[in-house]
Amino acid sequence: MKIALVAQHTTLLGRPDTQPDPERSRLAELASRLASNGHQVTVYGQRLDRSLPERGQLAAGVSVEHLGPGEEDAGARPASERELLARVPAFSGSLRARLSKDRPDVVHAVRWTSGLAVLAASRGLSIPVVQSFHSLGITERRHRVLPQEADPERIRLEPAIGRSASAVLAGSTDEESDLTRLGVPRRSIKVVPCGVDTDEFTPEGPVALRNGRPRLVTVADFERASALDTLLRAMVKIPGAELIVAGGPPAKELHNHPEHARWRALAQSLGLGGRVLFTGQASAHSMPPLLRSADLFVSTSEYEPSAMLSLQAMACGTPVIAPAVGSQLDAVVDGTTGILVPPDRPALLAHRIRQLLGHPMLLEAFSAAAADRARSRYSWERIARETIAVYSSLGAAARAAA
Repeated sequence: MKIALVAQHTTLLGRPDTQPDPERSRLAELASRLASNGHQVTVYGQRLDRSLPERGQLAAGVSVEHLGPGEEDAGARPASERELLARVPAFSGSLRARLSKDRPDVVHAVRWTSGLAVLAASRGLSIPVVQSFHSLGITERRHRVLPQEADPERIRLEPAIGRSASAVLAGSTDEESDLTRLGVPRRSIKVVPCGVDTDEFTPEGPVALRNGRPRLVTVADFERASALDTLLRAMVKIPGAELIVAGGPPAKELHNHPEHARWRALAQSLGLGGRVLFTGQASAHSMPPLLRSADLFVSTSEYEPSAMLSLQAMACGTPVIAPAVGSQLDAVVDGTTGILVPPDRPALLAHRIRQLLGHPMLLEAFSAAAADRARSRYSWERIARETIAVYSSLGAAARAAA
């Protein structure tokens, strides 16, 4: 099968990211896994920077093409959604020329501006179109990630894109519900979650140094709403435990970040002293050892469309405590691989954490169940097979209609 993956907003070639980009990593992993299943994959992106090559090879069976002339001064700054939307007409024109010349069996668009470009580029070519949003505008508004007045074009166009696609891949049952509320037919929605690298994130491997205390690990988002305040207040009622807070800018730049200063001040005012450590930005390679060193991973993300951090912790055999919202409801099996707690309940959060830390055998059972669930449900190999099944069903339907 010839597969075209379209991701206008990012590139899989060129300079490395200054900060880890989970979405770019997921796209590269999906493309590579599709190819390893015997399919030919081309990833199309916009040439936002003239330093990017026009084409290249990501892995065996995966080629990358950048469309458009590129800008002289684009640099490493990612394009905003408004900028991407303005470039859709030129991008879709170049994409149509490619699709007409080298017709794929299916085109899979990642994010809404890519979907807009793909629908325009594939018009009249009878190529099935699959759409992945990864995150919907209405969901981001509900979780206050997207201001009410922001991106009106996105809010208006996402429902039309979803209804026009041959199939829409939802990352969770929560996203599936939002898509149906937008008028996307349920029959065209398939829940295919994000995968986790179960070769890198595994219970076996190096473990970050410990100091004998019960350890909680979290990753804080320094740019979006975070429930770290709730976790810090809960720590008051978890005597003896330490909290490692990863995320944000590099460690040497933490002191310049206002959120870090506010959280440190809150920790000091709560009397947490040396029990809370901020490590700064964590590299992809440092995360597995850190997660393996934890007794519990505590999610402080008020909105995380893929529950990726929870899945990575589970794959390392670390039980998860997470807010009972969104994709966490799919990822964490309450009472088996971790605990789901209503948001903004520090006393209840502390109680649940104490319960688990006080029962080592229960923690061990949760650990085994977490690793097994990550491997069996969220391995990239399974996610690739489920994605290919959607592609194949569309091809079969197209042949039957011909």
